[in-house]
Amino acid sequence: MDKKNESFKPYISADKVLPEFTVTSILMGIILAVVFGAANAYLGLKVGMTVSASIPAAVISLGVIRVIMKKNSILESNMVQTIGSAGESLAAGAIFTMPALFLWAEEGKIDMPGYLEITLIALFGGILGVLFMIPLRKALIVEEHGTLPYPEGMACAEVLLAGEEGGSNASTVFAGMGLGAAFKFIVDGLKIVPSDIATPNIKGYAGQIGVEIYPALIGVGYICGPSISSYMFAGGIIAWLVLIPAVVFFGGSIDFATLGNTGLAGQTIAEVYAANGASAIWSNVIKYVGAGAIATGGVISLLKSLPLIIKTFAGAMKSLKNTSGGTNVRTDRDLKMPVVLGIILIVIILIWLVPSVPVSLLGAFLIAIFGFFFATVSSRMVGLIGSSNNPVSGMAIATLLISTFVLKATGNTGMAGMTGAIAIGSIICVIAAIAGDTSQDLKTGFIVGATPAKQQVGELIGVVASGFAIAGVMSLLNKAWGFGSAEIPAPQATLMKMIVEGIMDAKLPWVLVFMGVFLALALEVLRVPVMPFAIGLYLPIYLSCGIMVGGVVRLFLDKKKEAEAKKKEMISNGTLYCAGMIAGEGLVGILMAVLAIIKVGDNSIAAIIGGLFNLSGAAGNIVGLIVLALMILSLLKFSVWSKTKSK
Repeated sequence: MDKKNESFKPYISADKVLPEFTVTSILMGIILAVVFGAANAYLGLKVGMTVSASIPAAVISLGVIRVIMKKNSILESNMVQTIGSAGESLAAGAIFTMPALFLWAEEGKIDMPGYLEITLIALFGGILGVLFMIPLRKALIVEEHGTLPYPEGMACAEVLLAGEEGGSNASTVFAGMGLGAAFKFIVDGLKIVPSDIATPNIKGYAGQIGVEIYPALIGVGYICGPSISSYMFAGGIIAWLVLIPAVVFFGGSIDFATLGNTGLAGQTIAEVYAANGASAIWSNVIKYVGAGAIATGGVISLLKSLPLIIKTFAGAMKSLKNTSGGTNVRTDRDLKMPVVLGIILIVIILIWLVPSVPVSLLGAFLIAIFGFFFATVSSRMVGLIGSSNNPVSGMAIATLLISTFVLKATGNTGMAGMTGAIAIGSIICVIAAIAGDTSQDLKTGFIVGATPAKQQVGELIGVVASGFAIAGVMSLLNKAWGFGSAEIPAPQATLMKMIVEGIMDAKLPWVLVFMGVFLALALEVLRVPVMPFAIGLYLPIYLSCGIMVGGVVRLFLDKKKEAEAKKKEMISNGTLYCAGMIAGEGLVGILMAVLAIIKVGDNSIAAIIGGLFNLSGAAGNIVGLIVLALMILSLLKFSVWSKTKSK
């Protein structure tokens, strides 16, 4: 170990052996990996963002292992969160890119991707993400322990070390799951209230604003905080209250066929607006401005990190010679490097040879290069800025740009080239997300005294379990509603599809895209974070307004005058409750997708249930506001009005 870390002693010493890799920890970890992976897949496809599951998983594991099972093993709880958190990271990587394949299938350009194809792409990326991180552990986690904070990993370790307190808070997560599921079922299952509340249109003004009343949106806004929420909301305001009214006011005609909508060919903007409302202008015009802004934001975040990327990669190369994994010290034992390298080689060969994965030998070679590079970048960057700020989408955009240009230059054009580019981008995106998660988990393990090799195996188990689950969830959601629909917009994936098509076919409406590019550059000059603003620009304002509600609640807590310890505990309880709400809504969303494809006669079960109640108009909006208020009150109940232990 490096001299500057000689004084560091883990909570469980290296010579002490406690239950760690047990049947209990494996089974609980797999369940949480599937649950949080499925819920995050649903959330990401709906709003284009995911949330970390490490702390909720740690709290739940403590609640079950320590409180219910009466066992006292911090290492078992750590293993549960290690396996469980892999699910949300795999989901984050998968949903950013792979739905593009489903969108092309709906357009009749390719066959519908099968369950095996989606599973293999997710598994290959997840396995490589874990394995690419292993040679970096000693350099990044051990030798730079005092330099790289790994905020989520440290926070998760604090929860585990808190022990009894963390275990008792498991009830907050479960309460969030239950109430989040109930609210979602009331809104989308029984349809007692409309899912969104819209303001009346102002005569002569095409702007529109409203709010979707979903618990997950409030949860995302609370967890992300008022700053990020406000930037997203500002993007929505610019799109829906400035750009759309401007487009409609100035009118004229646009060749909608060149924008991908042949059904509107020959119609003027005024005619499209009169027949279909502001949402038609947004989906056919404004989304390209948003796409340009998001792509630029991703590239900016990558360029700003370039010095760090170069330094990180150079350091990683130097560290490889010191990572044999053969140490006899329990807390410093990695999987053996020959095994790691052998599995990496096998996976790369399988990516090339397996017919279900549309990647050529050149594509497999690109994955090996970009994969290790971005795994290295991701592992160090999450150590400095946290997983939530890890520019995974920016890495995916960079990969897609380079891969598409390379494939096109080497004659891999048309749909074969585009599906190959998306498959490459998907695997890279999953690699980057999983490598970052693995780094955080290994940091937690380093602090509490876990065995790295066992954690690495745990990560692989979580990847495999969630890989099979997420493929099923994606197929199910697409069959129920279709990606790109109002229910499942899949914003990141539609952007990636747009980028690949634009490069390969050179048919993007570049005027609109460059409007987004220069808007993003102007924001960067003003030091406004580009990505959250651009996502707000790209998404319906109903979503960003719902997220803003959660951000306002968080702002209320941040400004509340309380003792620092009490305020910290209130905010933490609110975070756990919101994580539970997000998971609860995601699971009911998946249940509703199942009910949407099961028919009874001519109608689906979901349609039959939804037809039992149907409030609309002013009455529906009033009841909707009441439901929204109840969601906010429930969040306050488990945060501001929770029974804290702080004195």
